[in-house]
Amino acid sequence: MDLSDKTQLIQYLKLNGLYTKHSLGQNFLVDREVLEKIVETAEIAPDDLVIEIGPGVGTLTVELVKKAGKIIAVEMDDKLAELLGQLFHCSIVPLLGSKDNRATCPSGRRVEQSSNLEIINADILKLNISELTKDCPAYKVVANIPYYITSKILQLFLTLENKPESITLLVQKEVAERICAKPGHLSVLAISVQAYGEPEIISVVPKESFFPAPAVDSAIIRIKTHKFRRVGESESRREKLEKTLPLSLSATQSLGEKAFFRTVHIGFASKRKTLANNLSAGYHIDKTTASAIIKSVGLSENVRAQELSIEDWAKFAQTLNQELRITN
Repeated sequence: MDLSDKTQLIQYLKLNGLYTKHSLGQNFLVDREVLEKIVETAEIAPDDLVIEIGPGVGTLTVELVKKAGKIIAVEMDDKLAELLGQLFHCSIVPLLGSKDNRATCPSGRRVEQSSNLEIINADILKLNISELTKDCPAYKVVANIPYYITSKILQLFLTLENKPESITLLVQKEVAERICAKPGHLSVLAISVQAYGEPEIISVVPKESFFPAPAVDSAIIRIKTHKFRRVGESESRREKLEKTLPLSLSATQSLGEKAFFRTVHIGFASKRKTLANNLSAGYHIDKTTASAIIKSVGLSENVRAQELSIEDWAKFAQTLNQELRITN
């Protein structure tokens, strides 16, 4: 059975008493070319660990199993998880793991591993990803995810200490364009992704490639994450690696993610206002001081947040926080 074929998919859904759940953003891919493009984009090697989010009926899972060394498929829908187990000849057992794992995912269930596949019936946002990947620190994420959790998924994986090598997603076209935006059109979402990796839109996917068809087109997006130093590495190794890091990444590490993104959020508080006005209101400093700090890093005092590049934000955030530690 080819579940990427719309007719066969509908028959399968009816046979198993299934219906799409709007609350879970379920839109099944029914385009073989798009399916193959996702797998090609992910550049999966035989020894790769791949985390698939929301496998649904298993259309993409079937292809991933052929390519990767191991697949961990995380499906939130109970019924779909059971059918996946049947499709790959697995039986469902209670979720196993540490006490902490059970606490973060109390209602989860784990499907016994079959061949190179492991299916987890749980909410990906409540799973301990570090625990899942502890035996394989290098891994990739591949998924056709519901639109409404795109930002949360990206935040989850990009802020992990052990980040994936790459993230390949099928997301809403508009969101993909926001993520890959250039200076002049940047947003908090774009900066939140581009500070940790290099996003790229691979191709646009028409809404007719799904069943049921969503209201808008989608896009395949790939994010290759920047190389991070690992805990336990020697200082000399860290120093060499830091020299190769993008400035934005160095800023989040030296300044701290919390301080860096606080500056970004304050800077974007009102797009209609200049950066100086937003900083003045957010940090409770006078506009003259804010303008002086902005000009000190080579920016116009009338610049707006969306006009700064990632490198501008990195340099500016570091300078601003250094100045505020002195004066505040």
